[in-house]
Amino acid sequence: MRPVKTASMAMYNPLQFIQEVRQEVAKVTWPTWKEVWVTTVMVIIMVTLAALFFLAADQLLGWFINTILGLGR
Repeated sequence: MRPVKTASMAMYNPLQFIQEVRQEVAKVTWPTWKEVWVTTVMVIIMVTLAALFFLAADQLLGWFINTILGLGR
């Protein structure tokens, strides 16, 4: 089944498309450098905390399994 062509699709103009994209991009509220910096630092901190948490959980579970199975002698 073929898609139905509308009038706007039949009259597709690449230059008009680029102009419309530029108009829409101009409407975007871009973050300030301070917001970008603060958010980046927050992401780095949270990733580090998550990595430390999973490292600790992995070590603890590994120790627990080795102890239960008697392999940790």
